[in-house]
Amino acid sequence: MPFEYSCFDSCSRFFHKGFRPILLANVALLAACGSLQPPHERPAMDVPAAYKEGAPGSAMWQTAQPQDSVPDAWWTLFADPALDALQERAASGNQNVALAVARLRAARAAVDGASTATLPSLGANASSSRARSGSIAQDGSTTARTTSSHALGLSAGWELDLWGRLSGGVDAARANAQASADDLAAMRLSVQATVAQTYFALRAAEAQQQLLEETLATYDRSWELTRNRQRAGVVSIADVAQAEAQYKSTQVQLLEARTSRAQLEHALAALTGQAPAAVSLGTTATLPAPPAVPAQLPSRLLERRPDIAAAERRVAAANAQIGVARAAFFPAITLSATAGFRGSQLGDLLSAPHRFWSLGPALAAALFDGGARSAAVESARATHDQAVATYRQTVLTALQEVEDSLAAAAALEREQELQAEAVAAAQRALDVVTNQYRAGTVGYLNVLSAQATVLSARRSLIDVRNRRLVAVNALLKNLAGRWEMEGV
Repeated sequence: MPFEYSCFDSCSRFFHKGFRPILLANVALLAACGSLQPPHERPAMDVPAAYKEGAPGSAMWQTAQPQDSVPDAWWTLFADPALDALQERAASGNQNVALAVARLRAARAAVDGASTATLPSLGANASSSRARSGSIAQDGSTTARTTSSHALGLSAGWELDLWGRLSGGVDAARANAQASADDLAAMRLSVQATVAQTYFALRAAEAQQQLLEETLATYDRSWELTRNRQRAGVVSIADVAQAEAQYKSTQVQLLEARTSRAQLEHALAALTGQAPAAVSLGTTATLPAPPAVPAQLPSRLLERRPDIAAAERRVAAANAQIGVARAAFFPAITLSATAGFRGSQLGDLLSAPHRFWSLGPALAAALFDGGARSAAVESARATHDQAVATYRQTVLTALQEVEDSLAAAAALEREQELQAEAVAAAQRALDVVTNQYRAGTVGYLNVLSAQATVLSARRSLIDVRNRRLVAVNALLKNLAGRWEMEGV
């Protein structure tokens, strides 16, 4: 058992037995024991040396080194000026970020408030009263007398923090403030990633819209060709009906793409702290190219994740609260002083005869509380265990998120290549079937099937490109905005 624990247990058992004449001797013993706060150590984590989905040879993940910021403008890796402008608006207008900023201010104010408890206090007081009292004499007569009392003075007090109760509160408040700073960094990172993801979805919706508009023009020409062939008696009215059904269903898909694009623009407006009517993005129908993911991603990159740093700091805060709870077993020692003037005549109140002063220490200790302090210590320890579990789960979740993003980014890169080949093959098949239909060797149903295959393949390619952007964006977010080792 550590030395400070044995000191605590010995002295706390003494106080549970009640006040004894040798109280001051026990106080001296405790002062020699040092702080009641257990030494803080970051919780140990069994983390593999390399990512499962990454290239071999990655460095062993280290304990998080708290940082209150993430790399500036990490989204510029996507090289899209419109995205850069949206991120600038979100930085100043997003209300979730503003909420985190306000919470950080409150946490820092709590540090200042806790720190004041360790400093001496000084107060001034002034009072004036007038009283009337009566008495009854032996002969039954009554007399009344009116008296006045005036006082003016200063008082000072200072609690000696021998057991670390006050400093422990300051440590806890400071750790919570640091965690709030990391919460702010995490919120900014989350908003930045959400803006990027929503922007990619908007451009994908525009690309789908453009594709459907081009497809509608092609389907319209096919429909016209079928009507002409039906009038010439080459095909039946059923072919015309099939061409019309294909055209109308594609119109429905176009309306859905337009609606999706509008809703995504509204979402970007909310993310940037503006009303939907205030945001209008020009249509480009162009998805940015995703940056290349490095072949090796060291596990140490997780050291910069602000959510991991915040969880670690909350462990430190909970550890400090254990010391605060344990210090409640021991007496509070306060030095106090009072000086001033007190008298019945206001005119000569400040004269020497009316001067008074007092100076001395005061000691207060709870002798019996029914186990409330022991329960408070156990509660503080349980809270610390909760913070440790939260920290470890945060690390595990971070590892899972990076592994998921690595797997998705690698798979989608290959999927995009294959889908592009599928689009080319579907287009070649459509060209062949169209020529055969014009030659009268196949029915129109073959053309409809080939056209639907081309449209589906092209739409899938846009979807894969968007999902690949989202995966790379998520990987950057999960690595706190940067995947190179600089600054780690």
